[in-house]
Amino acid sequence: QVQLVESGGGLVQPGGSLRLSCAASSIISSIYSMNWYRQTPGEQRELVASIFSGGTKDYADAVKGRFFISRDTAKLMTYLQMNSLKPEDTAIYYCMYVAGDARTTYWGQGTQVTVSS
Repeated sequence: QVQLVESGGGLVQPGGSLRLSCAASSIISSIYSMNWYRQTPGEQRELVASIFSGGTKDYADAVKGRFFISRDTAKLMTYLQMNSLKPEDTAIYYCMYVAGDARTTYWGQGTQVTVSS
């Protein structure tokens, strides 16, 4: 069973930056997309950023121009560079991969990001 593991979360002051990483525990033969979601208590999980197999990237309006998704295909890793962080970015951040069949999904356990002075 493939597992995803996020790292890089923590406490940061408003205006600061963090870089999240996501690694797969074993080989996935093909990947359709790599994605980052976030969730706050009582709210639905929100899609933050995606990068597709062809390299296309997509971002939620709330993070455009501040967050940047990238990947290392050979290592099956994805990254989320978060700049100019705001208190409203505070959430648990999850990575999720969609396999090449566009149906199978893999989720990480999440990493906490707290933006506070």
